[in-house]
Amino acid sequence: MTSEISTKADFSMIRYAQCWEDADILLAALAIEPQHVCLSIASAGDNTLALVSKGPQRVIALDLSPAQLACLALRVAAYRTLEHAELLSFIGARPAQRRADFYRRCRPLLSADVQHFWDANSAGIEQGFGTIGKFERYLKLFGTRILPFLQTSRTRAALLQPRSIPERQQFYTQVWDSWRWRALFKLFFSRWIMGRLGRDPEFFTYVESSVADHILTRTKYGLTALDPSENPYLQWILLGHHGTALPYALRIENFDAIRTHLDCLEWRCQSVEDYLLECAPNTIDRYNLSDIFEYMAPQRYQTVLEKLVRAGRKGGRLAYWNMLAPRHRPASMAAQLRSLNDLAQRLHAQDKAFFYSAFVVEEIV
Repeated sequence: MTSEISTKADFSMIRYAQCWEDADILLAALAIEPQHVCLSIASAGDNTLALVSKGPQRVIALDLSPAQLACLALRVAAYRTLEHAELLSFIGARPAQRRADFYRRCRPLLSADVQHFWDANSAGIEQGFGTIGKFERYLKLFGTRILPFLQTSRTRAALLQPRSIPERQQFYTQVWDSWRWRALFKLFFSRWIMGRLGRDPEFFTYVESSVADHILTRTKYGLTALDPSENPYLQWILLGHHGTALPYALRIENFDAIRTHLDCLEWRCQSVEDYLLECAPNTIDRYNLSDIFEYMAPQRYQTVLEKLVRAGRKGGRLAYWNMLAPRHRPASMAAQLRSLNDLAQRLHAQDKAFFYSAFVVEEIV
């Protein structure tokens, strides 16, 4: 059962050099325990490593892209080899002058094909390999080239100051939200420009609503209801690196837990659909499915959901995001899968990766 998107989009590049989904709400949704077997979309590896930090029996990471798995493999080598401050510098979360030295220390732990991939990308290593994905370049273009035309450096710095919700709403309305902000934001995050510079046009096949209007509405939420001073995703967009806030996998308090439990992790260059063909029933306890259903037709989504339930154990949980294409358990599967709507909505209200329209949590009956 070939993945639908695999025949339409290019998976040879690093599309995401870091995960743009909030691991804090993911872990709260999945409630991982030591006996659990987890299946995770690899992406760049951050959220898969967040699952590892909880010490489950096994974490199986899947991705269609060898480039994405090379990102995960290099992260694993870095956690095994470097200290926390070195890891942040190597990835690009902090300034560094020695990234080539960090890579030389990590390189012996990589497979031959991953060594070849990163040996050929020395410029990416020097830049900080967590900054070189297509999506990161797109967001950095907005933060460093577009935003300075819209807001002064003083105003951009003021946005990141701690404030109460009423103060943030007032700042947004009176200082930030100009007509020029709205106009250029909608242009830059339009379906056409985002599809070509940030994601892929095929990722919007099943999207019927306005991409730019949705993202502008969610950005207002991220700047007002949520606290920008504590938001690593927003800070990266504004600064081009992590400022005072870090995502879960990069925080010092989680570093040792990830390093300690790395032996539970394995990864495969394989689609979820193909993996499920060989996976025995009653095997998986927890699923991190990223936003893979965004790229599937509704009928294909239901077919894959049924196979995930078959491979899962009773009480197992699925967590995934909707950005623009609505995907929730169909009513016909109510006897197999229970929607945990209250939990999902509460967590979505806290989602620091604020651009998603919904966070979905479902439990196998």
